[in-house]
Amino acid sequence: MGLKELTPQERSDALEKAARARATRAAAKEQLKRGEVSVAELISSADTDDAIARMRVVELLEALPGIGPVRAAGIMGEIGIAASRRIKGLGIHQARALVDFMDTQQSV
Repeated sequence: MGLKELTPQERSDALEKAARARATRAAAKEQLKRGEVSVAELISSADTDDAIARMRVVELLEALPGIGPVRAAGIMGEIGIAASRRIKGLGIHQARALVDFMDTQQSV
């Protein structure tokens, strides 16, 4: 059984929704990079913003100044977060550990 064929209007709506979600995630990453929002604030905003909830944790980490792909993978491995995990998929303990880890790194 395949996927339902979309009408041109449904396809257009879906493309618009996807573009808005990408723009929201890009804006959030830019705010994180500039220090306008913290990791904890971004994670808590995922409860109300589906676009943020669908952001990969590795993208969130790589948006932080001084953290690239290797360091992000190391942080996630240390905390025990899978590489494919999205923000909405973080457990309570994983989210808390990530926020605590980032707080200790920023204070050092």
